[in-house]
Amino acid sequence: QVRLVESGGGLVQPGGSLRLSCAASGSIFRINAMGWYRQAPGKQRELVAAITSGGGTNYADSVKGRFTISRDNANNTAYLQMSSLKPEDTAAYYCNADITRRSGGYRYTDAYWGQGTQVTVSS
Repeated sequence: QVRLVESGGGLVQPGGSLRLSCAASGSIFRINAMGWYRQAPGKQRELVAAITSGGGTNYADSVKGRFTISRDNANNTAYLQMSSLKPEDTAAYYCNADITRRSGGYRYTDAYWGQGTQVTVSS
């Protein structure tokens, strides 16, 4: 009933930029925190950046100053602007959202994941 769809990944040269989008759809009552995670081959999934419903943000040390997370609450969408990309940023990037939905007079809050979008930084 709730779906997250990422877009914007691709191949970029070192030093380049990409903008990822994550659109949430379905029977959404409220979207709480949203975040971007990434997972490189052979490594664990790690948090890249997160944003609260009020706009508070936090970032992994490895991306501070290079990545910016934002959200458009009216359109249930989060973004990750990535600049000065490095080969070590290569990974599958996943959107995560804590979403409250309403059904049958009750509210349910769960964490949802998108299907992922590949970012490859290479010359």
